[in-house]
Amino acid sequence: MDDSPVNEAGKSRAGVSSRVTGYPHPESEASDASQLCPQATESEIGKVGSEVRDRRWIYIVLLISMLAIDQTIKYWVEAHLVPGQASGWPWPKFFELELTHNSGIAFGFGQGKGGFFTPIALVISCGAAYYSWGHPKESGWMHAAMALLSAGALGNLYDRVKFGYVRDMFATRFISFPVFNWADTCITIATAILIIVWSKEALDARSKPR
Repeated sequence: MDDSPVNEAGKSRAGVSSRVTGYPHPESEASDASQLCPQATESEIGKVGSEVRDRRWIYIVLLISMLAIDQTIKYWVEAHLVPGQASGWPWPKFFELELTHNSGIAFGFGQGKGGFFTPIALVISCGAAYYSWGHPKESGWMHAAMALLSAGALGNLYDRVKFGYVRDMFATRFISFPVFNWADTCITIATAILIIVWSKEALDARSKPR
């Protein structure tokens, strides 16, 4: 049955397509896969393809890394500076480390009202984790944004729960701006990524013919 004219014609088309385009023809790939693993079913082959595209590892790795960086910086600054003290490092009068205790929401705003942000931080971190885990094939940028959101929310949430305030240390001297920390930076970058991704998706949707 394998030597029938129909099969021979299919093999011929696959061979011509491969020579012209330089890429293997789908029929040729399917034939090769069945020859290498004759017992594999189509569902099993599709399962392997979906596992390759699973990008949830980006969320996990980035979340752990950003949380570790955030807490390490806070620990070091707390151990070497007192509140209100500036180190003059790394760039005097331009960008320095200065320890401050922020009882507000973020970037020094809403002093004394940081406790109200606790449930919001939980919702943000849980929502980001839920989205990333429920969309394994989503783009790497989206998984990165979700990880940065979670890391930023959890990093500052840990400070509020343990100390009653958030430890900030990045002071910009070239502009008048509140002292911030690594967790704030993660949230800001995540927001920028989401704006870019959603803007691109909106432009692509408009450009598609209706």
